[in-house]
Amino acid sequence: METTGLRPARHSIVSIAWVPVNGRSIDLSRAGYHVVSGTPGVSVGSSAIIHQLTDEDLAAGIPESEAIEQLLHALRGRVLLAHFAPVEEGFLRAACRRHYRQTVRLPIVDTFVLERRHMERMGTYPRGEDLRLPRARERYSLPRYPGHHALHDALGCAELYLAQTVRRAATGETLGDLPHSGT
Repeated sequence: METTGLRPARHSIVSIAWVPVNGRSIDLSRAGYHVVSGTPGVSVGSSAIIHQLTDEDLAAGIPESEAIEQLLHALRGRVLLAHFAPVEEGFLRAACRRHYRQTVRLPIVDTFVLERRHMERMGTYPRGEDLRLPRARERYSLPRYPGHHALHDALGCAELYLAQTVRRAATGETLGDLPHSGT
């Protein structure tokens, strides 16, 4: 997700994307991306500098309820994969409360947590920038993508997860070794 800020109570979702991972492959045929229409009279303001979506782009987008419905449909029977999942978790929880008057519980795998745990096991204690998606991808020699675009970030997270999976297999780590979260 791309948002106008980090606080679901004060900020809005401006775009949503997903890229399914099936085993050890990425299924681009089932990927999705939507710009989310903004609230009339509310501007994206300076957040447009980061995600490159203007008020005009949002005016042409789909309603948040429709974007959330499509995301939840894509997640049916799956695990939410995200890099620094608390952002997606918080915005998804808030949107579900707004549109469905209830929240959703999803199993979540967070590539940020996977990377932090790996670095700590290796005796490296990462600082904030070390764990950002582009920096983590760089350590695996993955290609660079433009940042702060929901679809690029979803694909980048999927690729990072697969690279982490290969590394985990080589070191004997399992997902069961990690704490799980869910909304």
